[in-house]
Amino acid sequence: MTQTPPNHMTDIQNQYPITSKLITTVKKPSWLLLSLLFTLILILTIQLTTNQPIFPTRPVSNMGHEAMHGLDTCDGLVPKRVFKKSILEYGGVGDGVTSNTAAFMAAMVEMRRYEGRGGAQLNVPEGKWVTGSFNLTSNFTLFLEHGAVIMGSEDPKEWPIIEPLPSYGRGRERLGGRHVSLIHGDGLTNVVITGQNGTIDGRGKMWWDLWWNRTLEHTRGHLVEIMNSRNILISNLTFRNSPFWTIHPVYCSNVVIKDMTILAPLNAPNTDGIDPDSCTNVCIEDCYIESGDDLVAVKSGWDQYGINMARPSSNIIIRRVSGTTPTCSGVGIGSEMSGGISNIQIENLHIRNSAAGIRIKTDKGRGGYIENITITNIRMDGVKVPLRFSRGADDHPDDAWDPKALPRIKGIFITNVVSFNSRKPPMLLGIEGAPFEGICMKNVSLFGLRPTVQWSCEHISGFVNGVLPSACALLQRNASLTCT
Repeated sequence: MTQTPPNHMTDIQNQYPITSKLITTVKKPSWLLLSLLFTLILILTIQLTTNQPIFPTRPVSNMGHEAMHGLDTCDGLVPKRVFKKSILEYGGVGDGVTSNTAAFMAAMVEMRRYEGRGGAQLNVPEGKWVTGSFNLTSNFTLFLEHGAVIMGSEDPKEWPIIEPLPSYGRGRERLGGRHVSLIHGDGLTNVVITGQNGTIDGRGKMWWDLWWNRTLEHTRGHLVEIMNSRNILISNLTFRNSPFWTIHPVYCSNVVIKDMTILAPLNAPNTDGIDPDSCTNVCIEDCYIESGDDLVAVKSGWDQYGINMARPSSNIIIRRVSGTTPTCSGVGIGSEMSGGISNIQIENLHIRNSAAGIRIKTDKGRGGYIENITITNIRMDGVKVPLRFSRGADDHPDDAWDPKALPRIKGIFITNVVSFNSRKPPMLLGIEGAPFEGICMKNVSLFGLRPTVQWSCEHISGFVNGVLPSACALLQRNASLTCT
């Protein structure tokens, strides 16, 4: 928009009706009012001509744009790349049968040449593109056009074995290494995976069968894993049938995951939706998830390996996420949390037909901490246990875990929660010798429970106000509670 000269009062009245009202109602403005009026016009003009917010916002992503367009959404803008090609130009065949692993690898070799020259974009057109695992590069966009489906190879050899994560010490399911993810990246900057609601399908049934049949030799691969990277955007796609956790950013910063649909059969084992792991500055928003495990799970390493690495997950926003998981929780924190988890904001969720709503999971041997967790504006329908704090999973990487390594949990703020057709009361079970402290609940209503049921509480402390049915005695009633 062209900037309006300050002496054209008629044009100002047309463009800025609020300012116009001030002008027409003040016949003899003072110099102070004129100064205020000029400042207002200047602010409005800057905002309209630059399309940038006037007041600073908290950064989450940093890819050449303001990180957030306000306080309730994260940056989802896709940067322009100087070099663009289609997978067709590398010999790709989208017939749903032909392997395109070599085509994707060849494309990434060329895309890598443009890392420092404005970046590159690989377009995947309509079709079914079978491929094994391939690695991304920096300053790169993978763009799936409408009708494009990337399909994971059903040959396990096309999912090579890589080293275990240092904060886990071994594969999460089996000793030793692990299968690489279908789409993988390590040590990258400025990476985008997006499109026109195209699909990435891991075709995970082969892997689930191995798990069910107890013939799995190595830990299954993720659908997408980005490691040791920063400035990551994943948006506007559908992810299906991941062999294991679906989206796994680990040791990353400035990550935005938004406008995603993530689907897996409800009995598919460990098909978590989004698992930020030892990450900082993460925004997850406007996603729909159906899975056989947690919709979103925040993690930070496993027992002594996570303690030694000490890479926490912090400054994470999870909002406007909906979905269902009959075996697990809408949002889980842990159970691998040994590097520490803090400053997590969870808001505006809709969780239905699930085993748990919000769950904090930990154990002896984990060490670490969970602090400053804010949970607000949550709706649950048909959730078995709306609020759950768990312990004692007896799940450790090896025999070297330390039973004296107790987690610290402090500052859990829960407000404005309503659950319909609840089947069990909250289960809030801390750890002996390491009680969960500073639990604050306000305006929590759980409907559908029998009048005689009682909360299950051990080794916790805190306060409540406006909680129905009445909480356990370990959570004392405080009428002046603000939970802030």
